[in-house]
Amino acid sequence: MSTFAERLLQWWDTHGRKDLPWQTDKTPYRVWLSEIMLQQTQVATAIPYYQRFVAHLPNVAALAHAELDTVLHLWTGLGYYARARNLHRAARIIMQERGGELPRQVDALIALPGIGRSTAHAIATIALGQRAAILDGNVKRVLTRWRGIDGWPGAPAIESCLWQLADELTPRLRADDYTQAIMDLGATLCTRSKPKCAHCPVNAECGARLQGRTGEIPARRVRKVLPLRTTRMLIIENAEGAYLLEHRPPTGLWGGLWSFPEVPTEHALEEHLTQLGARGEHVAQQVELPVLTHGFTHFRLAITPTLLRLRSPPQQQLMEPQRYLWYKPGAQRIGLTRPVTRLLESVQLIE
Repeated sequence: MSTFAERLLQWWDTHGRKDLPWQTDKTPYRVWLSEIMLQQTQVATAIPYYQRFVAHLPNVAALAHAELDTVLHLWTGLGYYARARNLHRAARIIMQERGGELPRQVDALIALPGIGRSTAHAIATIALGQRAAILDGNVKRVLTRWRGIDGWPGAPAIESCLWQLADELTPRLRADDYTQAIMDLGATLCTRSKPKCAHCPVNAECGARLQGRTGEIPARRVRKVLPLRTTRMLIIENAEGAYLLEHRPPTGLWGGLWSFPEVPTEHALEEHLTQLGARGEHVAQQVELPVLTHGFTHFRLAITPTLLRLRSPPQQQLMEPQRYLWYKPGAQRIGLTRPVTRLLESVQLIE
């Protein structure tokens, strides 16, 4: 009987995806970028972002020399913005310390911001021709089902076993193709819901299929009820149709992105407007918009948006030019939070 890897490679040779944008003109930079984008993001969603990103920033040097605002603008809508910030930081380290070349050693790759063990192994295997097992979400799902492993794959003991299994199964020849094949299998056949077991090249000894438990394996992480936080966002629009945005601190929630100014309560609204140089007499229209809920990994945020249309601009001398800007949608290339893009779409429909 052929091995797991042999059957998987035979399947991939015939059915695997080989025309994804990061599979053509393959370079360490393009593989690195794709692997970062595919963390927490499906292939179909990542493709247009990847294409736009490499069109503007085609190599490490271009990424390192770009302003963070440019990088975050290209990332806007993809979420998990720490990935973009780490990508930018790593590019600058590579330029400063490694002459613009990604390191070939796995340990050196892992030392860069935002690159973990599986990502480093994927870069080393796919881009640099080395043999190194990977263990992303798709691979975890394939291996836990194939071996019929109970429990949440992220638990340390189970993850350790999966790393060992992944290493045992990774062949010495064609490790790069195998790596793409097992990720492809998880993405196209061995999906979370409704897996296409009949078409799977390794279904004959798949423990989950034989036990009729593909819906139970892998086990989901037991999630706690997420706490709810609240805030009020001020959507301040001037007479020229520009909106006041505030630059978030470089770290923390939405780090480095531009968002609407926030006040903790309605009572703080007038005080905050005064600080911005826009008192009550400047406001031509005030509209309370429906609450917008935005989910994060560890909590949910309920945003109460207040639209304030000004008849005259605030006093510019009271504004902090590094902290605030007037933004016209589509006119500036800056990184926006997802709630800002959603709210801008809503307010432009309000007469």
